[in-house]
Amino acid sequence: MNKDEIITDDFLKQFKTGDELNDFMSSIYKRGVESILQGELDSHLGYKKNELKPGGINSRNGYGTKSLKSKFGDIQIT
Repeated sequence: MNKDEIITDDFLKQFKTGDELNDFMSSIYKRGVESILQGELDSHLGYKKNELKPGGINSRNGYGTKSLKSKFGDIQIT
C-alpha cells in the first residue's frame, strides 16, 4: 500500500484547526518512536517483551517514561 493513500483527504477534513492537526501528528509521531524503540530493544536483547530470556527465568515486563523534544513539541514516550 502506498503511504500517501493511507491518510485520505476525507480523513484530513476532520481537523478544523492547525492545533488539532498538530495534536494528531504528535500522537502519530509518539506511536512511531515507541514502536521503533520497541523493535530495537527486541533485536538488541534477542527476545520480545513478556517472553522469557533465552536460558533464563527473567522476562521484560515493565517500561519507563522519557520526555523527548521533537519538531512536534515535547512528547512523553513509554
